[in-house]
Amino acid sequence: MLNRKNLARTSFGAVATLAIGLLATAPADADTFVPLPGGEVVKTLSDGTVVTVRLVGESADINPSLGSTPVHRNAWVSGTAQVELAGTGAEAGGLIIPGYTVGCQVNIAGGGAGGGVEGASDWEGNASVGASTSGELSLGPGQAKSFYILDREKADDFGNESHKVYNVFSGGSGSVAWADQTIGLTGCGGYAQARAFVSVEIVTDSVTSWVTLWGQPFSLG
Repeated sequence: MLNRKNLARTSFGAVATLAIGLLATAPADADTFVPLPGGEVVKTLSDGTVVTVRLVGESADINPSLGSTPVHRNAWVSGTAQVELAGTGAEAGGLIIPGYTVGCQVNIAGGGAGGGVEGASDWEGNASVGASTSGELSLGPGQAKSFYILDREKADDFGNESHKVYNVFSGGSGSVAWADQTIGLTGCGGYAQARAFVSVEIVTDSVTSWVTLWGQPFSLG
């Protein structure tokens, strides 16, 4: 006979079984939140203009096995790039170009864009070095690529659509913030890394110069 006490025991057993089942089917590879230190670089130009570039509030939320295969990885990255000018060209303004470099089984931890980084070997004086504006990348061992965060659509002088990878700031300071920018990597069967960069162009009355800040490399799994 099923009395109230037996019914309570039966219900408790069903709930416990359900809870165990939910635990058993939980995903094995949970997302990993990685706070990153950002960084700062200060450069004095030849005319006395002091350029300070900062990367603050940087983080990555990493899913190491998107698609349940070892060659798929996915991450969502966030951060803010800040620029301050002082000295001779304190009101010059400039351009801010943020992005990321991603490598598959290649060292991208150097002081610049070395290590086989495709399209990012010379940031000084050249901001259009072939990097894409998409974070969806396919890389094999020993390969690395860079991509820009920004993809601003605007009409050119002839009314045609053009895409800009920079943010313009005027006066002595400017910033660009991004949140949950996707890095999707396929084809990499080994370890993979990524790192942020912020490239800044400053044009004063007497000098044109580039300053690049590199963030700390972090693992994509």
